[in-house]
Amino acid sequence: MAKNGQRLGELLLEADVVTKRQLAKAIQKQIKGDKRKLGDILIGLNYITIEDLTDAILNTPHDETVEPVIEEKVVVQPIDISENVVMKTKFALDLKTMISAAVGIATLVGFWYALQADIQEAKELPKIDNIYAEEYPSRPEGYNWPRSYEQYKDQVGSLQEDMDEVFDKIDEYEEKIDDLEKTVTDLRIKLANKRDK
Repeated sequence: MAKNGQRLGELLLEADVVTKRQLAKAIQKQIKGDKRKLGDILIGLNYITIEDLTDAILNTPHDETVEPVIEEKVVVQPIDISENVVMKTKFALDLKTMISAAVGIATLVGFWYALQADIQEAKELPKIDNIYAEEYPSRPEGYNWPRSYEQYKDQVGSLQEDMDEVFDKIDEYEEKIDDLEKTVTDLRIKLANKRDK
């Protein structure tokens, strides 16, 4: 007969409560020296709950033996609240806070120096005397660009008229299609009447 722990593992696998990988991980913990029972380890790893374990054990045939249900032991450790312990805790928290603040300040200082370097680099860029000439080399200096409405009229103004013509054509074609559908329907009716006679 196999060990109780192994038997419980087989039982949990058969009940589809744990996977083989989860069971192997729990058994490895026992091999490495964990003195807890297999059920305790599986619950500690959050692979199963006490209810899962109890259900799996209750659903086994009575002639088989399995690992007993976990014994819950509550060990109350006394808390040391002496002044030295409290002061150490306070100092540790303050030290963590100071380190976090120092990291934050160092990050901000780094950003500031990076920003200053970018500003300096921008100052050293070549100066462009006439950006208009650089952007529009084909236009003479002093060329007066048309206003937005005039550009709209030149480029888009006639578009509405073109679209109106297209819509008129579409309406015209739709009427013709309707007429053709009526004609086809009439012809089908006439053909059906001729066949019936």
